Amino acid sequence: MDTKGIDTSITYEYSEYPDVKAGRCDNCGHTLFKSSVGKGNFLRECRNCGMKKNI
Repeated sequence: MDTKGIDTSITYEYSEYPDVKAGRCDNCGHTLFKSSVGKGNFLRECRNCGMKKNI
């Protein structure tokens, strides 16, 4: 897996770290995500590397 070394244990905020390429993971470039909603947050997690962002 080719990644950019982003820490996947942290949940990033989209407002602070918008997507480099729209709809793609910043770390590995994949387009498949797991999504969940809770406590007013929409969490997007990459299915390939596990990078998480609150949208």
